[in-house]
Amino acid sequence: MSGEPAVASFTDTHPDPESFLDDALAGLGATPKTLPSKYFYDDRGSELFQRICEVPEYYVTRAETALLGNIAGQAAEMIGDGASIIEYGTGSSEKIAILLAALNRPAAFVAVDISAGVLRGVAERVARDFPDLAVHAVCADFTRPFKLPKMSSPGRRVVFFPGSSLGNFDHEQSVDFLANAACIVGPGGGMLIGIDLKKDEAVLNAAYDDAQGVTAAFNLNLLQRLNRECGADFDLDAFRHRAFYNADAGRIEMHLVSLHAQVVALGGQSISFAEGETIHTENSYKYSVPEFQDLARRAGCEPLGAWTDAEGLFSLHYLSVACDR
Repeated sequence: MSGEPAVASFTDTHPDPESFLDDALAGLGATPKTLPSKYFYDDRGSELFQRICEVPEYYVTRAETALLGNIAGQAAEMIGDGASIIEYGTGSSEKIAILLAALNRPAAFVAVDISAGVLRGVAERVARDFPDLAVHAVCADFTRPFKLPKMSSPGRRVVFFPGSSLGNFDHEQSVDFLANAACIVGPGGGMLIGIDLKKDEAVLNAAYDDAQGVTAAFNLNLLQRLNRECGADFDLDAFRHRAFYNADAGRIEMHLVSLHAQVVALGGQSISFAEGETIHTENSYKYSVPEFQDLARRAGCEPLGAWTDAEGLFSLHYLSVACDR
């Protein structure tokens, strides 16, 4: 034996650079200007996000990890024996390890992420820590259709989507996303999803604009990616990070603000910015528990479990997919 972790398969359907360029040109040509948040997560962006999870202001990871540790046994009873777990947006192995350890004889784990470097590392750690588990890695944009590897287990398929990433979609997009995930797991399948809760605006604003400037670097890395991968000439010093809670929309918004009038070259086009004009890079919607459960029902899912931490910062939800879909 080589001693290497036994990852069963690695499938790479990562979008090509032309997709990034096309999406960027479309977003920066719109009014107001936007960039898709899914492009945050190259290797550098994924590294910065892990640092965000460690800053004092960012409560999300700590609250969710502690909550998952407390309720994993209950969730495992709902999921059942011999399950196949499909994790969307694999950022680290800590949360999935908590869930897998609580399950009875899990059959397979499929890690799905847009960042190949992060994905390989997580898949290898899980394969090492759970040697009896069939581990698959799929490098893909999970906001678009992708193929799962073949899994022979008769157990339930369950999508695990931690970290409040569903909040990056607006309400209609979230319904569509949940409906698509329901098709992935099939009738009788399930989903365990992390959802950030509505709370004091000061807490939310601080979480997305930390004093160390890590979130600012994460946001600006989008422009660095365009420079590096698409030949753009963004001056990163000419933009600043801005994040705030939009109470009317129930969401955190992240923007990059142009500090003066300027013209940027991208893909053979010239993109003009006025002083103070922004690029809207991310939304993070916040919910109450009943609001999210109503959203899940619209997608054809039945809420079977909802848990919150003692401080009311974060929630985890177990949804079931109807057998007669």
